[in-house]
Amino acid sequence: MIKIRDYVEADAQALWDIHFHTIRNINIRDYTQEQVEAWAPECLDLSIWKKRLKGLTPFVAEIDGVVVGYTDLQADGLIDHFFCHHKYQGQGVGKTLMNHVFNVGKERGISLFYSEVSITAKPFYEYFGFKVVQAQEMDVRGQRLNNFVMEKYSLQRI
Repeated sequence: MIKIRDYVEADAQALWDIHFHTIRNINIRDYTQEQVEAWAPECLDLSIWKKRLKGLTPFVAEIDGVVVGYTDLQADGLIDHFFCHHKYQGQGVGKTLMNHVFNVGKERGISLFYSEVSITAKPFYEYFGFKVVQAQEMDVRGQRLNNFVMEKYSLQRI
């Protein structure tokens, strides 16, 4: 069973590992080696990562006590990070996390969800009703990466 809970600082390394290994093992399908190395560099300053996570206040997914994914929802509806452990993809982790985001968004009165979505994650977001607003190219540590701004209005807006 997948459990969703709030982030605690002790999760920082596990979330970095998910971030790193998902990009390196899954996103490599749609990006070059140089791009994934820029996006998920080998060196990690854990203090900077912890500060980043503190600002995100992520939700953490666990299966039997193992951290298997994380996401966040900002006050303006931004989903800034959304990562599922590369070894647990296709097991409902992403679906559970996204449904949690929608439920929290409903509680917070958020009418528009949006995210900057990788080529790899685009079909997943489309499955949940997100639409591409624009394609864009971003500079990440000297590499140009293509992604998409996607959004979805909640049912509250109708």
